[in-house]
Amino acid sequence: MKNVSLADVDHVDRAVLPIGTDYPPGHVLDWHRHRRAQFLYGATGVMVVDTAEGTWTVPPERAVLIPAATRHRVRMLGVSTRSLYIEPGAVPWWPGTCTVVEVPPLLRELLLVAVDLPLDYSLAGREGSIVELLLHEIAERAPLPFHVAIPASADLAGLCRAYLAAPDAGVTNAAWAARTAMSERAFTQRFRAETGDSPAVWRSRARLLAAVPLLRTASVSEVAGRLGYASPAAFTAAFTRVFGLPPSRFGENRQGHRSDLRNADVREKCAG
Repeated sequence: MKNVSLADVDHVDRAVLPIGTDYPPGHVLDWHRHRRAQFLYGATGVMVVDTAEGTWTVPPERAVLIPAATRHRVRMLGVSTRSLYIEPGAVPWWPGTCTVVEVPPLLRELLLVAVDLPLDYSLAGREGSIVELLLHEIAERAPLPFHVAIPASADLAGLCRAYLAAPDAGVTNAAWAARTAMSERAFTQRFRAETGDSPAVWRSRARLLAAVPLLRTASVSEVAGRLGYASPAAFTAAFTRVFGLPPSRFGENRQGHRSDLRNADVREKCAG
C-alpha cells in the first residue's frame, strides 16, 4: 500500500500492515500516537523522532522501532518511508522505547516488496512468508546509539530541546546552571540524575546527532565548522568514536538509496 492513512486501514484483520509514504522536504508529522507498534524505515533521507523521553535521529539505511501508543513527532528531511504497523500482540519482544536499528539488504528488500502487497494479502504462501520473515529479521536487529535522553523536568527539557534546535559549542555548564537558578554542582547532579549523562557529555552527543541531517547536503569540513569543531579531523574522530562510522558515510553514500528507489519504481511499473 502506498500513500494511505493508517486510520483508513487500521481495522483490517492483518497483524502487519505495510505502508509506503512519500513526504515533501521538511514535512513534520506533529505529535500523535497509534495503537500499533511501528517499524519506520526511510528509504531516502533523514528522520528525527521526538518523544517526551528523548530524541532519535534516523540516518539513511536505518529505521526506528516505535512502541505502540507512544506519543511522538517525526521531522522528515527528504524522506520516502516504508513502514510496518504491527499489532502489539504479534511482537511481545518489541522494545519499550524507541530504538534505531540498521536495515541490512535483506530487510530492505523485504520492506520494498511488502508495501506492494495487497491490503488483504494472503496469510499463507509467498505473501504470508514475506511478512513472517520481516518480523524475524526485525527481531534480530541490535540498537544503535543515535539518540539522546530528554529530562523529565520542564526547565531542563527546555534547555535540551533548544540546544538540539541550535547546537552551540560555546555553551557551558555554568551558563545552563545560571538559567535554572542553580549552582553548577547542583545543576550537574540533577541533570545527570535525569538523563544518565553529564551536561557536557549530553551536549557533545547532541552536536554529533545534529551533524547527521547536515551531512546530507554539506561536506564533512563544512559540518565540522558549523558545529564548532577545531578541525574536520577532530569532528571525524568524535563522530566515529560515538557512532562507529565516519561522517563521510552519511554524506556522499547515497547510491544505495537511489538504487532502492529505482528498484521500487521498476516493481511498480511491472505490477502496473
